[in-house]
Amino acid sequence: MKILVAPDSFKGSLTAMEAAEIIKKGILRADPKIEVDLLPMADGGEGTVQSLVDATAGEIIEKEVTGPLGEKVKAFYGLLGDEETAVIEMAAASGLPLVPEGKRDPSKTTTYGTGELIASALEHGVEKIIIGIGGSATNDAGVGMAQALGAEILDKNGEQVEFGGANLEQINEINLDKLDSRLKDLEILVACDVDNPLYGKNGAACVYATQKGADKEMVEKLDQNLRHFNQIVIKELGKNTNKIPGAGAAGGLGAGLVAFLDAELKAGVDIILDFINFKKRLKGVDLVITGEGMLDGQSIFGKTPIGVSRTAARKEIPVIAVAGTLGDGVEKVLDYGISSYFSIIDRPSELKDVVARSSGLLADLSEQIIRTIKI
Repeated sequence: MKILVAPDSFKGSLTAMEAAEIIKKGILRADPKIEVDLLPMADGGEGTVQSLVDATAGEIIEKEVTGPLGEKVKAFYGLLGDEETAVIEMAAASGLPLVPEGKRDPSKTTTYGTGELIASALEHGVEKIIIGIGGSATNDAGVGMAQALGAEILDKNGEQVEFGGANLEQINEINLDKLDSRLKDLEILVACDVDNPLYGKNGAACVYATQKGADKEMVEKLDQNLRHFNQIVIKELGKNTNKIPGAGAAGGLGAGLVAFLDAELKAGVDIILDFINFKKRLKGVDLVITGEGMLDGQSIFGKTPIGVSRTAARKEIPVIAVAGTLGDGVEKVLDYGISSYFSIIDRPSELKDVVARSSGLLADLSEQIIRTIKI
């Protein structure tokens, strides 16, 4: 019997590779003769860099960059094992956790540090960059990111506009002549798991700015500024980014990556599955075990276990999902290729207790799954 173990991370507890190794441990306790193939997974969110580095024998590169509030922060990105691809999580440089709660203000925060990570990756001669754009603290439509790469985003006086979503209204001209020339032949794939437009009631500001520190008045202003940004982009670059699904992701960074860098927005898990050639890894596999920290009704919208199960189902390979916890609507995943699902929790416990025992719980559950299969 051959089992492919392909989990996402159990956030706050285990990386995807750690989870895969623990599941393998439990499998082999039940039957040492089973062949187990490990494939750490991700969906473009937190943990994507580590998962792809682990899956491809790549390396983590640390880099000091400009944080969301303009201060220096320690960030990172991954160089993958093919030596041609870099993977970046924008949250590592421009993420909400980098801003103390009392200082969260999307009218001021910038994606400049994300641009600095891209520039650093270019120094390694990469031909492709995968960018995960979840967890942002920003609402600047990627203007800071573009400025870090040499773009001139100018006000009516010919000066670079200052950081933050509040200053998008000042944009009068966009000049990309000084954009880093190494970007010209670069393929950029953006892992994006929301389909929000840039502005409007379902746009970046109206849906997400409140959680980044905006009040009602600021939300309205930020939304107006994103509309202005799009009009300037249409005039200067000939691109209407508003209706591109995902344009509003990460405070409009989705739109900015398309407008300034000709990036392509795709579902994160699809990018990862394609990159690691997941279909090929299914050859000869009898069972797939996937999972992540939370499995619920929302998992069907682009989460790792569903991406895995949909692909495996096309080859009629059964998939079992394991999770830290099971939430409302979890039964929906059964309609998307998952044969059965289990929680690692063995008794009523507080979250900190489950996290502390997660390794043992996951190994025990994996062992019992195999013992049940063997009956």
